[in-house]
Amino acid sequence: MSDFLTRIGTYLRQAISPQACTIDRDSQSLHKALLQMGERSLLALRVPQHLGGMGLSETSFRRFQMLMARYSGALTFLQTQHQSAAMRLAKSQNQVVQQQYLSDMATGKILIGVGYSHLRRVGKPMVTATETAAGYLLNGKVPWITGYGCFDLFIIGGVLADGRELYGIVPFVNLQQETGGKLTFSQPMQLIAATATNTVSAELNNWLMKRERLVTINPPGSIHLSSRQNILNHGFYALGCAYAGLDLLKRIGERKQLDFISETWQTLSERVAECDRGLFAAISDKDITYSEKLQLRIQAIALASRCSHAAVIAAGGAANYLDSDVGRVYREALLFSVSGQTKDVMEASLKNII
Repeated sequence: MSDFLTRIGTYLRQAISPQACTIDRDSQSLHKALLQMGERSLLALRVPQHLGGMGLSETSFRRFQMLMARYSGALTFLQTQHQSAAMRLAKSQNQVVQQQYLSDMATGKILIGVGYSHLRRVGKPMVTATETAAGYLLNGKVPWITGYGCFDLFIIGGVLADGRELYGIVPFVNLQQETGGKLTFSQPMQLIAATATNTVSAELNNWLMKRERLVTINPPGSIHLSSRQNILNHGFYALGCAYAGLDLLKRIGERKQLDFISETWQTLSERVAECDRGLFAAISDKDITYSEKLQLRIQAIALASRCSHAAVIAAGGAANYLDSDVGRVYREALLFSVSGQTKDVMEASLKNII
């Protein structure tokens, strides 16, 4: 897979990196970049080949994650939603939805997002699902769905009366059903980072999701177990952002010819390389504990902040321009420090700061 990653790295450097600031703010440019990934069959990388994906190994996929985050945070964030939806469909027992969507998802002919992070919240469920003869009635609010105007559909998460987690496919457009069910979306949120991803919230009022749109029903609390098992995942995005900060710091140092900038780059590079080795060792080492994996993720988050901040300081006032790559990567460090955040990640991150 080294040739594959080399080709991806070249593509991202040559085609995506020069327009990363535009992609960050302009949804049409971002959508176009996502479709270009589809043309290269890059949108279902971990889906098994017999289901229409590439069947990429975990190690190669994590390298891909880091490369994406190194060159465009907005494109990374958007395609992550689609890749997550593809993997959830690949694990579904519903062969009908697999056959209907997966092969077209790989090439971007069908784009699907996700709206189930709210299932991590404790207390009263934000979205409830009630089983009926025709399917499931969905009610509540999804606070965060990325890709409005880009994705055709999204996988929603809801909670059944017995606490089980339901995942199903619903349209990503304002609609009212003949039965009276209603699905409405907010205007895109004005975000500090990756605003072009068109993140919205959704309201569901007695929305009838038919049984054939069901992806899976998991036991109560499954999303929390999954978050623990996949605690490293978002760390690879954060470390990719750290590499982006290093790239900018090196470029600034070469232009300004100041030894202390080069020394800063060297020291931070060594720390990023150490975290890199730790993350990838943890993929294969079954003896590494959850606490150790959590700390590796916290290190990656901290390095994204430190490397991007170093680039800001070295760039000076120029980092404050809206079209500055330095300012963009600094904002992306914010994005990747809270992406996929759990209570454990929040607590460990705050303890690391103090």
